[in-house]
Amino acid sequence: MPSLAQMNGSLHIHNFYIGKLKAKQEQLFESDPELAQLLDNVAAVLSEHAVVLADDIADMGRDD
Repeated sequence: MPSLAQMNGSLHIHNFYIGKLKAKQEQLFESDPELAQLLDNVAAVLSEHAVVLADDIADMGRDD
């Protein structure tokens, strides 16, 4: 199982890329709506993973 520090790092990276995808999705909304939708879908999947990571991190904090 990954350490708490590794999980926190992974959560940080998820959130960073979610922000990047959302920003690019907004830029492309008018010029390429299909690509914008794809980026939105990828951001949604990463967001779901981030929620799971955050829950796992919280569980690890309670176990200590």
